[in-house]
Amino acid sequence: MKRKSLIVFTALALAILSCAEPAEKDYKDASLSIDDRVEALLPKLSIEEKVAQMRIFHANIGTKPDENGNLKLSDKVIEKLKLGIAGIKNPGEHIDPVAAAKLNNELQKYIIENNRWGIPALFVTESYNGVDAEGCTKFGRPMTSAASFNPELVRRQWDVVGREARLRGMHMCHSPEADIVRDPRFGRMSEAFGEDTYLTTQMVKNAVIGVQGNYEGLGNGTHIGAVAKHFAGYGQVLGGSNFAAIEISERTLIDEIYPPFEAAVKEAKTLGIMASHGDLNGVASHGNPELLTGVLRDQWGFEGYVVSDSNDIARLFYFMGVAESPEAAAQMGLEAGIDIDLYAEDSYAYLPEMVKKNPELEKLIDRSVRRVLRTKFILGLFDNPYIDLEETKKGVRAESSLALAKESDLESIILLKNENDALPLNKEKSMKVALLGPLLKDNTKAMLESVSGSNIKFVAEKGFNLTNEKGGAPKLLDRDPKAIAKLVNTAKGADVSILFLGGDEFTAKEAYFSNSTKGDRATIDPVGPQDELVEKIKALGKPVIVVLKHRRTLSINTIAKEADAILDTWDLSEFGDESTAKIIFGEVSPSGKSPVTIPRSIGQLPFHYSMKEINYKKEYLFLEDGPIYPFGHGLSYGDFEYSDISISSGEITPETELEVSVKVTNEGSMKAKEVVQLYIKDEIGSVTRPDKELKGFEKIELDAGESKTVTFTITPKMLEFTGISMEKVLEAGDYTVKIGTSSQDYLETTFKLKK
Repeated sequence: MKRKSLIVFTALALAILSCAEPAEKDYKDASLSIDDRVEALLPKLSIEEKVAQMRIFHANIGTKPDENGNLKLSDKVIEKLKLGIAGIKNPGEHIDPVAAAKLNNELQKYIIENNRWGIPALFVTESYNGVDAEGCTKFGRPMTSAASFNPELVRRQWDVVGREARLRGMHMCHSPEADIVRDPRFGRMSEAFGEDTYLTTQMVKNAVIGVQGNYEGLGNGTHIGAVAKHFAGYGQVLGGSNFAAIEISERTLIDEIYPPFEAAVKEAKTLGIMASHGDLNGVASHGNPELLTGVLRDQWGFEGYVVSDSNDIARLFYFMGVAESPEAAAQMGLEAGIDIDLYAEDSYAYLPEMVKKNPELEKLIDRSVRRVLRTKFILGLFDNPYIDLEETKKGVRAESSLALAKESDLESIILLKNENDALPLNKEKSMKVALLGPLLKDNTKAMLESVSGSNIKFVAEKGFNLTNEKGGAPKLLDRDPKAIAKLVNTAKGADVSILFLGGDEFTAKEAYFSNSTKGDRATIDPVGPQDELVEKIKALGKPVIVVLKHRRTLSINTIAKEADAILDTWDLSEFGDESTAKIIFGEVSPSGKSPVTIPRSIGQLPFHYSMKEINYKKEYLFLEDGPIYPFGHGLSYGDFEYSDISISSGEITPETELEVSVKVTNEGSMKAKEVVQLYIKDEIGSVTRPDKELKGFEKIELDAGESKTVTFTITPKMLEFTGISMEKVLEAGDYTVKIGTSSQDYLETTFKLKK
């Protein structure tokens, strides 16, 4: 009887157990899905621990190596890390990659061991010339690489950025910039990919894919996550002044500003988005739920995290004046959809106390923390948080990476002018070349000598600096007649003068929030006596070649008039002068195209090639018509002839596509690359339409005498725009196709859209 009772009791117990809740999932179990791991961890966190996962601080507050290279933390950092942290910006940025990897391993170990749940941190960098840290491959800036018109090259470049950053222990990158930049007064112009929506979209998409290792590199531990920025409209600040208001029509936002961000989200799967410093038509971006949740998440399906720009949630109160208090600013940012507060001590730090008064806020906090934890799981940081130092030694500044930097330079240099075939110089011919001007570097002469051979003799003289190169607001220097006279005298003794002119990191840079730090300009003329120098050396009657280095578009009227040849290099890699020498001496033909319109005067702004056609009705008194050089312009040592444009049909419908082709022949004597550009003009629209829009391009290489037929597919999607009712429309009517070498030099054909 007792045995029978025991059997019944055991069966009953098993039945009860079978109906009980399943065993609690363990967030450390790598076999679980990422979402399951997030949901297993989130409920364990206290409100203070959750908010810690919504904050990033900068390593400069006390995260550095001691004299022996071991991790040293300040009391402030130790206190912060007790609760864990979302991430740390730029740990180890000023030490070499192996030392940085060692430091970041130690820092990550400390973080994991000193918060209750062993949650790792995200270490965050940026990329403007490659990884912004000591000892990494230095590439050209984004605007420079945009001039290559080669998205595949950009993808490979950012692949190196992703690998080198991960090897030094980084996990996220507050880059690339998906902003459209059309105002050269803006000091950050060269951080973006140009004035055109289509070009920027192709470059941003490929940058994100590259840096993330086509997404697969994230969990494999080989690449880092991208944070596309600044959403949205940044770079269009009024007056070109950082932190100023942004006024962009809703139609322009949808058709021109949003597409690079949308592609970063939908096509490249960026892990992060950074909000814009500014407002957008009166609504502060960091407090804009329609933008950060409505567009970004509800329309585009973004699942990553949104991070504030530096201190910008708090600035909703003390700068923007749209929040009544610091706490109100924090709530506004949280409700809008900002998941991580970058740097501030007076914003999300208030959330734990705010939850006590308003418990409903914890739901929004949980929403943000899920996104942050999800990112850390995607990156594999819970399972593989450390870097193999031996891999770091082998992988950073690999020969292939350095070679890629040089390759990128060669495809990005733009030949703006080449009067009477002044370039290339013949290095088989003995000559004396003067290297002159304020953008001459200490190693410029050596880099040119490494290419030119023994027949070319160089003399180098910088002459003067553009500014005093000090502080947050550098000062222009007084004109130095003796320095100019010395440069002219040096040129007298040479057969050819190469002038290194333009601007530098002191004449175009980010204007920080501090009033003492400026970077924008009210004019875009070359600063200092550069125009005078060109005129005086040109008056000697000898060939003058200008190598233009800069970080913002300049109105180079005098240079364009006086120079025999102009090489526009923007801001190249660490091998920039060597690459420029290869172009100067004809080892490679230039193939870059201008990613911006080059205006004659600041008074022409706004002045981009794709403005509405009605903007071109009247030019200005006392100013030559048009730009100095148009968007897409760039000459070659080849001689490309376009012919035989043809289209597969004279009609397209919403369900069909067209093919349009053109024959391109290199009638020159040298192998060269050419960017074949496709523009479409909508002749009649229900709203005023752009003069033309870039819709495709292909970079080809042709031997001397070789021809190639280049074909583009025209799809109905290319013809869509935001109509009068603010919905995307596809309108019947006439369209003109323009295929050519720039936005002003092309062949044309036409077709009709029928519905």
